[in-house]
This record gives sequence, C-alpha cells and structure tokens, in this order.
Amino acid sequence: MVAIVDAEECTGCELCVDVCPVEAISMNDDELAVIDADTCNDCGDCVDECPVEAISME
Repeated sequence: MVAIVDAEECTGCELCVDVCPVEAISMNDDELAVIDADTCNDCGDCVDECPVEAISME
C-alpha cells in the first residue's frame, strides 16, 4: 500500500511533510503535497497527521 494525496482536499498545510520519517513528501508548485511512491515506506504517519483527511493508503 502507498499513501496518496487527494489534491482537491489538500490545503497545503505541510504537516505531512514534517511528520514523514523518510522525507517522501514534498510540496508541488501549487503548494499541494506530493508523495514519492518509491520513497514512501507505507508507515501511515501522514494519514494520521493530515487535519483534512486528504491522504489515504491505497
């Protein structure tokens, strides 16, 4: 399973970037979170941290 971001729900708060232990999350030019699937270790920390539930595991 890999974490994915719903771009329509993401507010760009960057909390997920700060909590990711493997630095798999960055912000794109639209100031939305983007997860590098190759780096993501499927821990789910970002899912738990997101205040608007824009990140899910799939």
